[in-house]
Amino acid sequence: MRRALCVGIDDYGFGPLNGCVNDAQRMKAVLSNHQDSSPNFECKTLVAPLGHASVVTRPILREHIQRLFQDPADVALFHFSGHGTVNNLDGYLVTQDANQYDEGVPMGEILRHANDSKVLEVVILRDCCFSGQLGNVPTLDNTKALLREGISILTAGRGDQPSVETGGGGVFTSLVVDALEGGAANLLGAVTTSAVYAFVEAALGAWDQRPLFKAHVSKVLELRRCTPPIDRAVLRELPTFFPLPAEDHPLDPSYERTSPTAEAGNVAMFSALQALHRVHLVLPVNAPHMYDAAMQSQACRLTPSGRYYWRLAKDNRI
Repeated sequence: MRRALCVGIDDYGFGPLNGCVNDAQRMKAVLSNHQDSSPNFECKTLVAPLGHASVVTRPILREHIQRLFQDPADVALFHFSGHGTVNNLDGYLVTQDANQYDEGVPMGEILRHANDSKVLEVVILRDCCFSGQLGNVPTLDNTKALLREGISILTAGRGDQPSVETGGGGVFTSLVVDALEGGAANLLGAVTTSAVYAFVEAALGAWDQRPLFKAHVSKVLELRRCTPPIDRAVLRELPTFFPLPAEDHPLDPSYERTSPTAEAGNVAMFSALQALHRVHLVLPVNAPHMYDAAMQSQACRLTPSGRYYWRLAKDNRI
């Protein structure tokens, strides 16, 4: 069982926003199903569009967070897009009924729910100012975090940084959605938490907000499955094509279907090798293209990524 709570608040009496509801709705849309339309997360949204006051108050948000974490599940994901603030005690998710001395739901409270939860894997995505405060321990040090095993936190910025809206949504959430739609998928089609962070981090420059990733995990969590760019059956053939990962695979004109000496078995193998070349697992030796390598009786070899997937195939992990 995988469940997700996506919260977006635009309607703030003291500083309305424009893209947070859209963030929550986009997250629900991408998380609800894998790319092949099979079910993924059971998603619930809690949103406050402009003109809708008192929809996401402290009690309401607390209730939904508690319900997200209270029952056992395989994965629970919490996404928040809205205002965030911080004082000398804690960081806060700012709710619509916030005031000067009661800003909203403390980030430490959310972390306690996550740590105490019987959910196996917890993912928290925060697109708000000072979101990196989540997981910090004020009484110890602002750079330390106490997370039980199975918790991953991705935030739009560090503990002292604001987040940015652009194009009708948060920059962070927009990048996360792009990652989940396939931008961060590996050759098996899996989009993991660490891959999402790497995708977001690489897209933001040195002068932009800097995302933060905190985790205590013993395995990488797959958030979504996308259509892989190459058939898994072809990947499983890597040890057949290359008995040893450092060995070249010799080619000759019989591999090229347009050659007068073409052989059906070699042509079929060459088609698979070309597919592996297109995803950067195989490269031609002493030739600019695979076609030239075959016609000039050269060879092809595995790239470093190719050797990685060779090991997966050899160990029956594909």
